Amino acid sequence: MKLAGDQLERFHRDGFLILPGLFSRDEVRALCARLPALYAEDTPANVRERQGDEVRTAMGLHLRDPLFAKLVRHPRLVEPALQILGQDLYIQQVKVNVKAAFTGEVWQWHYDFATHHGEDGVPEPLALNLHVFLDPVTEINGPLYFIPGSHQHGAAPATLDTATTSYPLWVVERDTVRALAHETGLVAATGPAGTALIFGDLMVHASPGNLSPYDRRIFSLILNPVANAQTRFERPDHKHHRDPAPVRPLADDCLLAPAPAGAA
Repeated sequence: MKLAGDQLERFHRDGFLILPGLFSRDEVRALCARLPALYAEDTPANVRERQGDEVRTAMGLHLRDPLFAKLVRHPRLVEPALQILGQDLYIQQVKVNVKAAFTGEVWQWHYDFATHHGEDGVPEPLALNLHVFLDPVTEINGPLYFIPGSHQHGAAPATLDTATTSYPLWVVERDTVRALAHETGLVAATGPAGTALIFGDLMVHASPGNLSPYDRRIFSLILNPVANAQTRFERPDHKHHRDPAPVRPLADDCLLAPAPAGAA
């Protein structure tokens, strides 16, 4: 799959791109069917909310489930990333971020490169975040907020917040967010289940808590150039995968294709 010229232009201008309906209902349904068993696993890769036992983010899913191992190699994700970056990419991080109905907590204002550089020693802000909405994402169930064009301002000052939620995050100060948003406003990334979302490592974004009665689950794959790989290895593998093998796309029907005869 290749992005059209106008899509590439919007991505480079705004720093993000929304692709409604990229994955079918059947594909999303198959992925969602795997999640309850993955959430139930007792593993540090399942980060739970500070209040209660709900999963906040389930990480390393391509190493824990064969269907997610296919999703991280899906051509509708991998080929646009290769098109944008033009070089071999490795799988840096895989997760489903969950905003459980009524209890899903915030993700503070941040940009991913602050963590990738500060924690993992990634040299340049080249990584791409590729999302798939596993539920309808609306204005009321905790969508991502973006500041369009914020990637063009470079790496803003960020500080490590270990107190607000159960997941430590390098966050952007409110004055910086206010100044950036004053220029272009905010956009909520919404769409039906199956929508895809692409954004870069310098995009300033956040998401509010979910007080609605509707779950909000978003799959996230981060691909980073092999030539831009991490130089520090202090975080566990499920937070930044250490295998730099270039990712290669599978067939387009890989999520729904029947397993070969005799496969386990």
